Amino acid sequence: MPRSVNAVASRARRKKVLKLAKGNFGSRGNVWTVAKNTVEKGLQFAYAHRQIKKRTYRSLWITRINAAVRAYGMTYSEFMGKYNAKGIAMNRKVLADLAMNEPKAFEAIVNAVK
Repeated sequence: MPRSVNAVASRARRKKVLKLAKGNFGSRGNVWTVAKNTVEKGLQFAYAHRQIKKRTYRSLWITRINAAVRAYGMTYSEFMGKYNAKGIAMNRKVLADLAMNEPKAFEAIVNAVK
């Protein structure tokens, strides 16, 4: 009985990985074994950095809010404590955007919180 290898599926699998590795330097982009390792590691980084991106943006928003409220003589923690006590429902992303792009609106929020 002839040997069955399913070359079609194997070739498709390799092509899929090599397509993901396209653009990598040297043998990382065109040698199957090296490309496979590169793509696997890259996908691990992609997964991890999707989580890290959320933390990074939250940190950026907090920094922007802190910088904006210091102009009004408050710290970020004071502002957020009073802000939450007032029961205003607006997330940090929107607050940071207002602080940067709509300073008058942000000033109104700060005055409402004080």
